[in-house]
Amino acid sequence: MGAKVHFHGYGPWIGSRDAYGVESQRRPGRDPSDMQTREFLSSRLPPIQVRHWLMRREQTARERTWTRSLDAIAWLRSVYEENPPFIRDDSGQAYISLEAKVAAALDALSRGSDAVWVYYTKAATLASFSVVSCPHRIFSEIEKTSVIPCPLPPT
Repeated sequence: MGAKVHFHGYGPWIGSRDAYGVESQRRPGRDPSDMQTREFLSSRLPPIQVRHWLMRREQTARERTWTRSLDAIAWLRSVYEENPPFIRDDSGQAYISLEAKVAAALDALSRGSDAVWVYYTKAATLASFSVVSCPHRIFSEIEKTSVIPCPLPPT
């Protein structure tokens, strides 16, 4: 992969299924200066394509930029614990365990990929938060020449 991998955390976004379903607000337009792109850049809704988080430079925070995947995982875990998932009426598990989510995220991040967690909360709202790898193992060449380069390299 060449460049040193680091990670950016985005979210959490907590909201309704209806708001999450408005796809036009979750994708940029064709041109960086068109109205749809401007609205997309100011939106807090999770983008449809995870890489598009990187376009939202003002939402990239130094305190949510890590060089170690374990630090990114700790953030995912803390957000999850602050916004626990829905529990079925019969007390059955509606989602995979936190340990399984952590293991999958650690595997993805260690390979230069992203971790995206989306689920319904106890309050029946949708929670969405992501850790984005920079550079990405698949998209690293595209990122060098595109409108979505890494917004905040680690110092």
